[in-house]
Amino acid sequence: MDAEFSRRKLIEPTRLRALYQRSDARGIVQAASHFGAIFITGALLWVTWGSWWAVPVFMVHGVLINFLYAGQHELSHGTVFATKWMNEWLGRIIGFLMIFPRDFDQIMHFAHHQHTQNWERDGELVREPYTLSSYLWWVLGPGYWISRVRRIIRFCRGIVTEPYIPQNKTALIIREGRIHMALYIAIAVASILTQSWAAFILWLAPMLVMKPVHQLQNTIEHLGLSHEDNILENTRSTDTNALMRWMCWQMQYHTAHHTFPSVPFWALRELNDEIERKIGHEVHRMGYIEFQIALIRKLAGGKSEADYPMHEVWISRRPNGALDRVAYD
Repeated sequence: MDAEFSRRKLIEPTRLRALYQRSDARGIVQAASHFGAIFITGALLWVTWGSWWAVPVFMVHGVLINFLYAGQHELSHGTVFATKWMNEWLGRIIGFLMIFPRDFDQIMHFAHHQHTQNWERDGELVREPYTLSSYLWWVLGPGYWISRVRRIIRFCRGIVTEPYIPQNKTALIIREGRIHMALYIAIAVASILTQSWAAFILWLAPMLVMKPVHQLQNTIEHLGLSHEDNILENTRSTDTNALMRWMCWQMQYHTAHHTFPSVPFWALRELNDEIERKIGHEVHRMGYIEFQIALIRKLAGGKSEADYPMHEVWISRRPNGALDRVAYD
């Protein structure tokens, strides 16, 4: 099936133009509420540090920090604010906090959208097929953070090996990595000189420790789906609650997002409803824990992703995996 043709047929152009509208106000409400929640949990963590009350606060604080990546993702698409520079600079701030430089992330993520589920060209899929052990190493956090730190160090050394980064962008990526590293070193030096643990307690420790919660979203979006060029077969949305949707900037409507990436996050639910009405059934969708259980069962017994058909859905709550072919073909 021609994915581009299908996408054009899913929604009327006039309706799509309405969904494309940007709003500084909507973006400010989302960003301010997320950062505001982090400020509140950070203040509580600081005053409760050393007591058992700090444990749940630490966990919530770390989860909130990790899900800032959802904001960085949307800011890279330029859909959070109508004012362009606000998208860029808030994205740079979050990228610094997440140890995930904004320019690099944007290039990688655009390659992901352009070549979704293509092993050799998808910026978020250039890796070996998961085994159970390599998957757990990644989803629990160690593999994720080691790769992030190694990448920054490599960029600082002037080495860019990612196949999806154009040659004319390597200098930009190297400069960005060096700026980030210089700022990280400056924070470390200032912390040592002032004998302050603030950066560790309020930023690094909760972010590192609570990464597995955010990995539930990172891994559910495409893993176990088809590698064919069809958004409705290679992308999965997530069943969850309103709180999680707020924290993830509505990225649980992931199929809708991949279908029309320029639609702002606050309009994704409407877009998702339009798509499902057109195709006559739900897009691929699972819950976080439901997906993890299914995936671990599939990888148990020494199996890997390579043992499953590349162009078929092998993790789905549907009995036969694939969506029905419908009239919009």
